[in-house]
Amino acid sequence: MTRFLLCRTISLLASLLVASLVIFLVLEVLPGDPARFMLGLNTSPEALAALREQLGLTAPLPARYLGWLAGMAVGDFGISYTYRVPVADLIVERLWVSLPLALYALTLSTLIAIPVGVLAAANRNGLIDFSAMGLTQIGIALPNFWFAMLLVLAFAVNLRWFSSGGFPGWQDPGAAVRALTLPAIALALPQASILARVMRSSLIDTLDEDYVRTARAKGLTRGQALWRHALRNALIPVVTIMGLQFSFLLAGAIIIENVFYLPGLGRLAFQAISARDLIVVRSVVMILVFAVITITFLVDIAYALIDPRLRRRAP
Repeated sequence: MTRFLLCRTISLLASLLVASLVIFLVLEVLPGDPARFMLGLNTSPEALAALREQLGLTAPLPARYLGWLAGMAVGDFGISYTYRVPVADLIVERLWVSLPLALYALTLSTLIAIPVGVLAAANRNGLIDFSAMGLTQIGIALPNFWFAMLLVLAFAVNLRWFSSGGFPGWQDPGAAVRALTLPAIALALPQASILARVMRSSLIDTLDEDYVRTARAKGLTRGQALWRHALRNALIPVVTIMGLQFSFLLAGAIIIENVFYLPGLGRLAFQAISARDLIVVRSVVMILVFAVITITFLVDIAYALIDPRLRRRAP
């Protein structure tokens, strides 16, 4: 297990290093000058040079990359060009919106997907199975931003049960949860559809295993064999998908946050791109990549704890 953990940790660090280099270089080759964008087209060369010096844009590229890397290691992401505050403060503030939204959406997705997947598998090739899988196919194909606008039209504009956008803060938890409900539903629908199909397939495969047939031969009903023996083993790939979905929900909510005007990481990245605030864009993208890679690492560890064969396969 120690060797497995060491190999996975080295892989994690290498992935983060490569991702940071790619993010830094991609943003550096983008056309446009942040200093000129901030001062306007008619600014004097002296003012432009002074601002570039102040922002640290005149340093050599390797020095800027290593400085950014060293700062991230101690939690210092630099100062935002636009907001003139530490980027770390901006990220922490916005994370208090994006993280609860991702957890809320994942909870809704799980509560919908597992019962639907179990019900479809228990009635394989029946009307319930075909109906459930047909609905999940629609859920996968439906763009979540379009579904989000339908939710706003139905529940905010017509019924007035929820607000159409904005976030009141966590001073009033009830109002905060209400503000996140429609965005969470919009994010959860496609993820629940995917998870339900994975749950169904995994459970059907598990129900065909020898130990389940043995349990049936000993007198258990199909339902008892499903709930007592098959479901627990069928959840292993489902838990893996859930971990990957959480990282996707955290990183992929940019459009939904803009639809509902939520001050999360996605909207911060969008605003920073519009303002050419590259240091914010770079840091937010790196945080999201870090979340995706770290969650994948934790899923690998959890999977290895469940299935010891994976530890023996570690290089």
